[in-house]
Amino acid sequence: MEFKLEAKNTDEFLVLYPKGELDVYNTKNFKEKTIKFYEKDKKDILFDCKDLEYLDSTGLGSLIYILKEVEKEDHKIVIENLNPSIMKLFKITKLEDMFEIRG
Repeated sequence: MEFKLEAKNTDEFLVLYPKGELDVYNTKNFKEKTIKFYEKDKKDILFDCKDLEYLDSTGLGSLIYILKEVEKEDHKIVIENLNPSIMKLFKITKLEDMFEIRG
């Protein structure tokens, strides 16, 4: 499935909706789009991953890169609605403590 990233602003968050598969083929595009959205409205980022079907190690790396960028300005990343297999990847790599993850 083709990867897409949509955005919506709320008072509290820049809400981003990744859809499809976030892998080696589209992490560069994902990072660029996310940072572009963030530069327009610098606030905490909420990734709503209800439509994210797959995430590989390069996808995890891109999330860490984005986290480091937003932390420079004292912002954070919240991730919600991860499917069980992606959540398992966060636990195996011990990254579930790096991000605020919600059901």
